This record gives sequence, structure tokens and C-alpha cells, in this order.
Amino acid sequence: MKLLITSGGTSEKIDQVRSITNHSTGKLGALIAESFLAQGDQVTLVTTQNAVKPAAHPNLTIQIIENVQDLLETMQPLVKTHDVLIHSMAVSDYTPIYMAGFDQITASQDLTEFLNKTNVQGKISSKDEYQVLFLKQTPKIISRVKNWNPNIRLIGFKLLVGVSKEELLTVARASFIKNKAEIIVANDLYDISNNQHHAYLVKENSVIKVNTKEEIAQQLVTHIHAKDNL
Repeated sequence: MKLLITSGGTSEKIDQVRSITNHSTGKLGALIAESFLAQGDQVTLVTTQNAVKPAAHPNLTIQIIENVQDLLETMQPLVKTHDVLIHSMAVSDYTPIYMAGFDQITASQDLTEFLNKTNVQGKISSKDEYQVLFLKQTPKIISRVKNWNPNIRLIGFKLLVGVSKEELLTVARASFIKNKAEIIVANDLYDISNNQHHAYLVKENSVIKVNTKEEIAQQLVTHIHAKDNL
């Protein structure tokens, strides 16, 4: 079986020396990849430069990306040639388009004038006490997957922060339906640490609670291979 796994977290440049990123380590994605490799599957891992990666393996291919645009361009052809996608990467929701000094903002009559500008400096000056950063929403890649390959088996992830179990499961269920997934792994940042990873695997007719990254990986292996043998 050919699996496509994404892990780590994208990074969006503000200028040549600054970026907006997130704190995803890629540990879970690497562990999932190792679990499927141990079953003899072929794995393509799309990840980031600083993310944790599995040990070298003859059935493992690693592709490195930086930002959402890289991810989009890399994933589209891969989705068409793989059987399963496990999309655990933390993908930036917004990308910077322009940073302006506060004096520019207060002098403007219409802030939309900044939306068509781009930062041209290699390093934006730090002389201003305040800066205003304009952000643009990035493409929702998970929502495009089934258009690229209607037959791919999709496992998605949903991370929220400080919400009730009911809200977490409601949001995960909505993502499950919208993106035509087989499973959405729903987790809350407050329930993740080095020693634990409480999460819920939301399926069509059931919800499975797990407590560690290892349990998440094993549940996904069991699910994918059980359905593959039907």
C-alpha cells in the first residue's frame, strides 16, 4: 500500500529573515510513518526541514517543504498516485502579504491599498516602534484532496485549544463530512505533552479515545489495514 503522510508545521515568510510559524514538532507524523513502514507499506512523507523524521528506510521517501504554497504544489501530484493520505501537518491558516509602519496606517484613507502591496526589502526596518502586518488566508488543502483523487482514503486532523469535548467532536464531525474523510483525529492542545496525547478518532459511526501518540499510530494502522483486507 502507498501512503502519503504530512507532518511538521509550515512557515510563512514576512521578509528574508522573519517568518510566522507554529510549534509542531512532527513527532506524531514520524511515528505514524514508522508504524506503517513496519507493516511493509511504502510511505512518502511530506514534512519540514526542522521536523522530526523517521530513520532511513528503503520504503520511505521524504520531501521537504516550507510554506503552504510549497505544500500545495507538492501534494497535488502525490495525492493522485497514493492510496491513503494521513494529513497530520500543522498548516498555516494565514500568510503575510505586507508589513507597514504605524504612521503609514494612520495616514491611510483606505486600508485596502495595502492588500496589493508586497514587502520588497530583504529585511524590514526596525526603526518604527509599531508595525502592522497584513495577512491573507491560505488555501484549505484538505478540502481539495478529494477533487484531486476521489478514491484516496483520507485521514485528517483537527486541533483546537481549550474547548469542551462536545465542541471538539462537533468541529471534527463537520470536518469529517465536509472533506469526505474516513477518520478525523480530534485533539486539544491542552491535552498534548511529551508523555501524553489525548485524542479522539472520529469515524462514521464511532469515536475512539486514545491517550498517546503510539496509540494514535496503532489505531490508524489497524483501521487502514483492516479495511484494506475487506
